[in-house]
Amino acid sequence: MRAIRRFTVRAALPEPLAPLRDLTLNLRWSWHAETRDLFAAIDPAGWDASGHDPVALLGEVPPAQLESLGSDQAFLRRLDEAAQELNQYLSGPRWYQLSAGGGTGRRAPVAGSSGVIGSPAPAPAAIAYFSPEYGITEALPQYSGGLGILAGDHLKAGSDLGVPLIGVGLLYRHGYFTQSLSPEGWQMERYPASDPNGLPLTLLRDQAGSAVRVSVALAEDKALSAQIWVAQVGRVPLLLLDSYVEDNEPTLREVTDRLYGGGGDHRLRQELLLGIGGVRAVRAFCSLTGHAEPEVFHTNEGHAGFLGVERIREYASAGLSFEEAIEVCRAGTVFTTHTPVPAGIDRFSRELVERHFSGTAADPALPLDRVLALGAETYPGGDPAVFNMAVMGMRLAQRVNGVSRLHGQVSRDMFAGLWPGFDLSEVPIGSITNGVHAPTWVAGEVLDLASGQPEEAAEVSQLPEDGHAWERVAHTAPARLWEIRRALRGRLVSLARERLQASWRQRGASDAELAWTDEVLDENVLTIGFARRVPSYKRLTLILHDQTRLTELMLDPDRPVQFIIAGKAHPADDGGKRLIQQMVQFADGPAVRHRIVFLPDYDMAMARALVQGCDVWLNNPLRPLEASGTSGMKSALNGGLNVSIRDGWWDEWYDGADGWAIPSADGVEDPQRRDELESSALYDLLGLTVAPRFYDTGPDGLPRRWLEMVGHTLRALGPRVQASRMVREYVEDLYIPAALSSRALSDGEAPAGQAGPFAAARELAAWKRRVTRAWGGVRIEHVEGEDGEQGPGGSLVVRASVALGGLAPDDVSVEVVSGRVGDADEIINPVISALTLEDSPEDGVARFAGKAELGRPGPFGYTVRVVPRHPLLASDAEMGLVTVPEAPAGLTTGDLR
Repeated sequence: MRAIRRFTVRAALPEPLAPLRDLTLNLRWSWHAETRDLFAAIDPAGWDASGHDPVALLGEVPPAQLESLGSDQAFLRRLDEAAQELNQYLSGPRWYQLSAGGGTGRRAPVAGSSGVIGSPAPAPAAIAYFSPEYGITEALPQYSGGLGILAGDHLKAGSDLGVPLIGVGLLYRHGYFTQSLSPEGWQMERYPASDPNGLPLTLLRDQAGSAVRVSVALAEDKALSAQIWVAQVGRVPLLLLDSYVEDNEPTLREVTDRLYGGGGDHRLRQELLLGIGGVRAVRAFCSLTGHAEPEVFHTNEGHAGFLGVERIREYASAGLSFEEAIEVCRAGTVFTTHTPVPAGIDRFSRELVERHFSGTAADPALPLDRVLALGAETYPGGDPAVFNMAVMGMRLAQRVNGVSRLHGQVSRDMFAGLWPGFDLSEVPIGSITNGVHAPTWVAGEVLDLASGQPEEAAEVSQLPEDGHAWERVAHTAPARLWEIRRALRGRLVSLARERLQASWRQRGASDAELAWTDEVLDENVLTIGFARRVPSYKRLTLILHDQTRLTELMLDPDRPVQFIIAGKAHPADDGGKRLIQQMVQFADGPAVRHRIVFLPDYDMAMARALVQGCDVWLNNPLRPLEASGTSGMKSALNGGLNVSIRDGWWDEWYDGADGWAIPSADGVEDPQRRDELESSALYDLLGLTVAPRFYDTGPDGLPRRWLEMVGHTLRALGPRVQASRMVREYVEDLYIPAALSSRALSDGEAPAGQAGPFAAARELAAWKRRVTRAWGGVRIEHVEGEDGEQGPGGSLVVRASVALGGLAPDDVSVEVVSGRVGDADEIINPVISALTLEDSPEDGVARFAGKAELGRPGPFGYTVRVVPRHPLLASDAEMGLVTVPEAPAGLTTGDLR
């Protein structure tokens, strides 16, 4: 018989062991080695059997054994030390409190938006961080891939730095999926149910002890309720909304069933709950716990974009109009886009979104046409029938960023239609390159080297950007460094054999057929790892393009190469599943199966072993479709070398000595031809350069040239690829400026002199409305240039007559845009200089004058443009309004020497 309901009974701890509960429920144990060692000491075999899950471990330890531990003085001393250390970690000041001005009354000078540049102010009291998935630990399986792992590392690094983040997400009862293989190598999915009571979570309850609920109105007179589970990630609370409550009808209980599951209506309900319900959960949590209310809201990809709609509703309830509310919302919102692939963006039918904001779900503060306009693709090539979540995220955020320098460029190109008339370099999308959380991903042996003392390894989380720490690792004696690399490789080989055997048993093989798996892989052979999600652009099977050459590489008698491959395809992606099947069928071949393995069910535990144990991390996406990629960073921190297409972070930080760049056939349109060229280049690189370098050993058996590259990698990339560096940049470049802008609109005096709450927001909204209505009458009537100094470093005097269309000169910025020109008279790398008002307007026409600075010798050109100007605008492009001459009047090209 099957149970109709299931739940988990948590272990009752003897009083002396009570501190174990706090240690268990704070996920800092997932990156704190000493706490994990304490759990292992309870029952070493049980710790391994639990998959290193302390909640599961304590649930299996017999009560008599717990009672015995309660009188074990040596264990109790360790427990007390761990509890005190955690308390100090949670309560003591860290980087944010000491350096960023957060919560200490200190004032941090920062660069922000126009009007607040250089303004000293305390850092935000709290930042709400919204993401659809979080990869904190495999014991909390709420992630599918890079987006979730990045979000988890963001929270962990934020905790280490003392940044007052509040994470917000959904609690998926079935997670993503567990992956297995059929006998034919086809991916199969399973969705095991989890019970929140059996996870390291606590249910948010009110003062009466009742579970706190939030509710979101849906179409058809329905309401979606959710309870709130709290995962404590070090200092950071992570709020996870759970729709499995009795208030909901059966179909609505299933809203948080699976990560990225279901059809369009199901996904939209998930995103309404994440965005709207998430803001309401934050409000409830702060009210109950006394946590500071967020001043900044960070939308990690478009899935949570509806948080902006809820904040607009909140501001409208305070008496602001929709236009005024949107200004305050935008000022305090950061939006991060993670995909350079249009197919990776959530787009819902306009009609579907309309249903959830009309009828009984309508709110007077949220006019339907205004809500729908937020996600409308109102640009060339856009589809008027869809609602684009990334577009809404960008319209509701004053600060937008990609996740690597190259991805920032790609994103500016992808979304340039939102800011028509502006050069790509002016599209207001910046970049902060992703990073990884070293204590989570770096082997203990390497952390010991970084700290200088094994007992201080835990403190590396405090100074992961410290170049001296990574210099210590880089300067490790070659013999010791090689010893560590061999040990990590050997550990990976053992794990790969275990996982491979389990996979073959699941595929139907008997133990008698698996003797060969005992000899799979070799801990002394150059080991290459490739593990990631399996969309087509990541090209899992590029190495299979010429199987004869690949086989020769693997079976080379003197310099063999072996591969460990892993990855999941989305359950609905049959193309990705076919790629996995091709890889599995090749790896099943008796001639090569000892040199290449595919390991199913890629998760965080496997990822750690792979990035720690592989000598080379392989990455061969179609450039430029890899937004950032972080697995190669993790490998680099463990002494691995990257072999990668120059895409994402590798395009930015490859220096020729920290690994190898696979030549990219950019511009080749035929995908088959491109794969042929790039795979051939990869075979050449591995066979002629990488493998010879690895096997080039001296009399002492050490590959010293290889180890020199390892040392350089640790020295050059160690301080750069840290999540702590990434989070510091978010704080300094985005969070603090966003808080300053939000305060300026909420509390500051308006530029026109009005005072009172939201006076600046009201004035800015009214100004934007006035400027937008008048902009059609703004024209550049005449442009003239006067000869200046005709040499490099000289200047050209430019004058322009501008019809202001009823606006005042202070409402606009008239600018000369100049620089070298191409064959089509396009200005390359334009330099922008403001012109100053020369004469008071006559009949609505004003004259402006200024200088265009001449650069190096060669073709030079200029034009003039008009853009709106206001001290509270974040950029010239914010409103998407620009006026240029109707004809190329005044364009001057030629040989100015």
